[in-house]
Amino acid sequence: MPDLEKADKEFLPGTDIPKSELEKGNLAPDQILKHSHDADAALAAFASYQGQVIEIDEATNKRLLRKIDWNLMPLMCIIYGLNYLDKTTLSYASIMGLSLPQSQGGINLQGSNYNWLGSMFYFGYLAWEWPTNRFLQALPLGKYSAFNIILWGTCLSCFAAVKNFGGAVAVRFFLGVFEAAVTPGFALFTSQWYTKAEQGARTGIWFSFNGVAQIIGGLVAYGIAKGCADGSCALVPWKIIFLVTGLLTVCMGILFLFFMPDNQMNARFLSKEDRILAIERIRVNQQGVGNKHWKLYQLKEALMDPMTWAFFFYALVADIPNGGISNFFSLLIKSFGYTPLQSLLYGTPGGAVEIIALITCGILGDRYKNRILISCSGLIVAILGMALIVGLSANHNGGRLAGYWLTQASPTPFVALLSLISTNIAGYTKKTTVAALYLIGYCAGNIIGPQAFKTGNYRPAEITILVCWSVCLLDLVFIHALCRYRNKRKAAIRAAPGYTKLENQEWLDLTDIENPEFIYSL
Repeated sequence: MPDLEKADKEFLPGTDIPKSELEKGNLAPDQILKHSHDADAALAAFASYQGQVIEIDEATNKRLLRKIDWNLMPLMCIIYGLNYLDKTTLSYASIMGLSLPQSQGGINLQGSNYNWLGSMFYFGYLAWEWPTNRFLQALPLGKYSAFNIILWGTCLSCFAAVKNFGGAVAVRFFLGVFEAAVTPGFALFTSQWYTKAEQGARTGIWFSFNGVAQIIGGLVAYGIAKGCADGSCALVPWKIIFLVTGLLTVCMGILFLFFMPDNQMNARFLSKEDRILAIERIRVNQQGVGNKHWKLYQLKEALMDPMTWAFFFYALVADIPNGGISNFFSLLIKSFGYTPLQSLLYGTPGGAVEIIALITCGILGDRYKNRILISCSGLIVAILGMALIVGLSANHNGGRLAGYWLTQASPTPFVALLSLISTNIAGYTKKTTVAALYLIGYCAGNIIGPQAFKTGNYRPAEITILVCWSVCLLDLVFIHALCRYRNKRKAAIRAAPGYTKLENQEWLDLTDIENPEFIYSL
């Protein structure tokens, strides 16, 4: 773990200046300006404002925030809802005829074929996660994200044309490749447009559209299955659901391309003056808005930082349950004793639980400045829900169904940590590296998850989920303690005699560890 005591042996990138001199406040402004070539993009935006003080009053800040929210959040919410819906369309298709023999309109899935289709999406996600995070840093953020959205929608539509297991595997793999950019990209959008105090709630809001998608997806799938029950449809029901969701995603991707800016500097909904103010309002984050320079020392710091691996561990362990539930929830509800049509409909209240849990924890986490511990409440609710499923006998179907609904509160800590990658990881190369590792853990967990569900006996999987979530609580306590410890160390550095803060230090693309002004959110 890099620490401040070893800083004398490390130098600012491209210089012979020890990092300790920066941390002690001993660098003159001209020393820093020599290296502004690899500073944050925001520094260039302020080049014509040298010596001028830019102040934002409360009314202006509220006006800007309202404008940013109305122009960014609707797009992000809808796209993220489609991101979840497109992943879980397979679950709806599983009880709409997908597994039937080809002569009956299916693709003849046998044995563990369905389990592997659930995992294959995440093999594609895993294979492309690291490269796509590099592209998110190097390429225009809005345009690259839109490119991936359009291609993933196209890929999903192609699933309606598959004839066998091999074709389905190929489509699921490439679907994972193109969706790999969405979550880390949205985390970067959130960090570059919102202050630390605003990021938790905004992340919770756009992530909560997973729940909206679960409600809408269940109702749409139910309507299609009900409407095609008499055999009057030209296409089998499972093909219709893939075409509807895929083509809708393509349309939204085109809108995203035209309306989502890469950053504040090319936001068409802001005037020239408001663009500068929109950057100034996030100065408090100590992170800037983006840096296209890849920095080896930041990669090394990310790999040596125990917080990185605590994040990775959480994503890995927590998403073993997610991989199982997201692909098998329709079959799981059916196993409680309900019909296939009922299972499509009865899964929708779980989406409402997820929406309420994510938005409530996001808002309270920001208000009380403790996202980590407040997010644990959702995980505890999910543990209680799974305990109901495991503990109740087969003739308590209503109680087991209610238990499933409660499990849908489980994403709250995952979302809190995702928002903390935006908030607590500084240095653009380090941030994209940690985001990539977090989502690599997410992929690995989701690959493992479906393999825990054995046909006809879901009890081992249910117990596995219960154990995983319990272990995750301990990891969250460790992350919370580490953030508190680091804040105390930085406070001591700032209080030391002779310490001075550098001009525009916020825009130098410093990492959270090397910047003594950086404060970790809890």
